[in-house]
Amino acid sequence: MNPALPAPAPVRWDAPTSDRAAGVLMGLACGDALGAPFEFGPPLAADTPVAMVGGGSFGWAPGEWTDDTQMAVVLLEAAERAVAGEGALTDHLDDVAAGWAAWAEQATDVGVQTRGVLSAASRHGAPTAAGLTAAAVARHEATGRSGGNGSLMRTAPAALAYLHDEAGMAEAARTISALTHTDPEAGDACVLWCAAIRHAILTGQLDARHGLHLLPEDRRGAWAARLDEAEENEPAAFDHNGWVVHALQGAWSAISRTAVPDRTGHLLPADHFRLALEAAVRGGRDTDTVAAIAGSLLGARWGASAVPAGWRRVVHGWPGLRVTELGLRGLAVARRHSDVSAWPLSDRVDYRAVASGRLIRHPHDAEVFLGDAAVLDALPVEVDAVVSLCRVGRRRPDRVDAADHVEVWLVDSPDPVANPHLDYVLREAADVVAELRASGRCVLVHCAAAQSRTPTVGAAYAVRHLGIDADRALKDVVDALPDARPHRTFRDAVRQVTR
Repeated sequence: MNPALPAPAPVRWDAPTSDRAAGVLMGLACGDALGAPFEFGPPLAADTPVAMVGGGSFGWAPGEWTDDTQMAVVLLEAAERAVAGEGALTDHLDDVAAGWAAWAEQATDVGVQTRGVLSAASRHGAPTAAGLTAAAVARHEATGRSGGNGSLMRTAPAALAYLHDEAGMAEAARTISALTHTDPEAGDACVLWCAAIRHAILTGQLDARHGLHLLPEDRRGAWAARLDEAEENEPAAFDHNGWVVHALQGAWSAISRTAVPDRTGHLLPADHFRLALEAAVRGGRDTDTVAAIAGSLLGARWGASAVPAGWRRVVHGWPGLRVTELGLRGLAVARRHSDVSAWPLSDRVDYRAVASGRLIRHPHDAEVFLGDAAVLDALPVEVDAVVSLCRVGRRRPDRVDAADHVEVWLVDSPDPVANPHLDYVLREAADVVAELRASGRCVLVHCAAAQSRTPTVGAAYAVRHLGIDADRALKDVVDALPDARPHRTFRDAVRQVTR
């Protein structure tokens, strides 16, 4: 370990930092699910559509994540135990070994290297971390090959678990990698990527070189050159992306070579999240893994608020999780939070102090209701879809399918810093209301008190999808909704919404 590394420092938890921490596992899962249908295929042309369609070699459901996210979930569960016991993730690696072994017995797909190590370590009973590491070393010595991408794809929870401690993060990332992948290049890649994720959460910046100082000095130059190469070539150039080096290069190529949109066209800066994931998938071959790797870093940069609302509806996977819950659990680990009675782990957030059951029909669409959080516990009989604009907890509204409850990351604050992607979030919220309506749903749009966020999104929906002038839409919604008073930042944002 480098003795010059600074001591752990406290994390400043503001709304954007929380957003970015929640985005890490959501990004990983979205990239994984987006790439799953295209796995093992050739590179795709730049204009080839990429969507959450499901299918592929293993018949994935639309939006279903694969072994990349599944293995990360086991790490997340161990990190949650560590937080609950005020310990470290690396204190719970025997739980990780047992969790992976149990998962592999029922998994649809398990990587060759990982399956071989798990099988060898399980021959004489339940595997332990020491047993996994020893089996990985033996396999490496027998084959000379353990540099696959299987440890990099799952490494993101280590960045969350050690967000407060860069040195501890580097040590943990390498140790966890070595449970199945002995090759030091696999460990290097995990350290580099975790460092980049951590840096993005804390600063909002994308920098894959940030962790070079955490690598052995004699390998830093080679990795710097590899990152240069990634920035100079398209993702498809790294066609051996089952190898950890090409997988990392393919992911960084997709991120760094995809331009961040400006606001001059129909795209917004936060669309970079989606566009870069599509570029990673178009690189071909191990598409789900490269996109999962890219997604964890993109989520750390752009946050949960940048995940397209339509993706929030469909992305899910083993062991019965939805993508939003996955993100909130990752945030709780990053914040060292284990109180199940408080957000982000609570079943329901208590808004009784501000929510009185305000509810109206949208003045321009009678199949859209606008209300406050109290309505969640007494939904009108017509409502079968909900768009939540505030923290609501993990319990779903009654009678609403999981895919028809969409949570939007929107902070009730006039400070632009609190909502760094406000224009994007309003667009996505308006669009998902329209998507739900187009599928025949009757939709409740709500926030805590129905005073600011609810009328703002109600007006944005009217502008973008019903052809109503912005000022008229704002006036009509505010006049109809008791006590509605969206602040100026939100009003100005509605005026920027286009059809």
